[in-house]
Amino acid sequence: MSQSPLPYAGLRVLEFTHMVMGPTCGMMLADLGAEVIKVEAIGQGRKGDATRYLLGSGAGFFAMFNRNKKSLALDLQSQAGIEAVLRLVTGADILIENFKPGTMDKLGLDYARLKRLNPRLIYVSLKGFLPGPYEHRTALDEVVQMMGGLAYMTGRPGDPLRAGTSINDIMGGMFGAMGAMAALADRQRTGLGQEVQSALFENNVLLVAQHIMQYAVTGQPAAPMPARIPAWGIYDVFKVRAEEQIFLAVVTDSAWKSFCEAFDFADLQADARLASNNDRVRQRDWLMPVLRQRLADFSAAELGRIFESRGLPFAPITRPQDLLQDPHLLATGGLAPMQLPDGRDTLTALLPITLDGRRPGLRLSPPRLGEHNQAILTELGYSVDQIKALSA
Repeated sequence: MSQSPLPYAGLRVLEFTHMVMGPTCGMMLADLGAEVIKVEAIGQGRKGDATRYLLGSGAGFFAMFNRNKKSLALDLQSQAGIEAVLRLVTGADILIENFKPGTMDKLGLDYARLKRLNPRLIYVSLKGFLPGPYEHRTALDEVVQMMGGLAYMTGRPGDPLRAGTSINDIMGGMFGAMGAMAALADRQRTGLGQEVQSALFENNVLLVAQHIMQYAVTGQPAAPMPARIPAWGIYDVFKVRAEEQIFLAVVTDSAWKSFCEAFDFADLQADARLASNNDRVRQRDWLMPVLRQRLADFSAAELGRIFESRGLPFAPITRPQDLLQDPHLLATGGLAPMQLPDGRDTLTALLPITLDGRRPGLRLSPPRLGEHNQAILTELGYSVDQIKALSA
């Protein structure tokens, strides 16, 4: 039985992006069915998206965020290269860019010009800051985490610490895609496109807004997460047998009853000082050392089995690479086979949603530089010799 097409099948997206934020936006739309053409600059020493060549913590960026896309490599400093882009723009639905302010203007690819060429175009601009006093600043995920309160909340007091992933880049790209989706819905009503903007700093402010509101409600500043007073009596990482670690949580009074019964802690269950969750929060100073001592001889696997059998929250402390063997992800199709641009095979994580019971999957592995020049430029009416010249 054939499957229904993905929601954005038939939409054409042009992507002028690098690093994480812009490519995430394009990946979201690509995973949902859009044809995403990643335009990469070549010529005059340029060799496509520089993200392809990053080392260290950036080595996975290109492979992760550029699946389901086509690569069109053009010299954007040449009139011929820009002319090819303009031909594409006339038939495009969405354009995404995340270069520093002024870059697209210098290329002649700013929204003011392109909307005259294609009034239906939705132009998604992803920056460090929305227009205002900070918009001239150069932003990175780490920059906005530091200035936006997230690093303060993540680290220990006096030791700000960035989150362990490109959280603002990824979520900023997601909000850019959400804005594009809203603009598509609006275009159905008006027939016109519009400019959509998303930014790292404002994304970060939304992430810490719960702590802003905690202060507004209580009048007390939120403490960094490692120093906070938890809202629940048992909500912590425990070190157990063989130096293993496991996160355990007991967050309701019925869960406390089940927890005590599971481990034969009748004395704790009967202790009036521990009758409610708020009571247990107040008694954490002496309760937690007692529980750590009593649970220390269990293995993490034993504790996990007991907590799972009782429906109590728990989590092993997992490294990212361990998720490639995660039985749940493997069983549910959360990991899809993919080929890296250098030809090696791997698995990649899909969008965390289902549509009519299926995960939006992988149609194209991350492209080689200029992999789709021939097909795209032929469609635009270029001859074989013209394609060779444009691709040189």
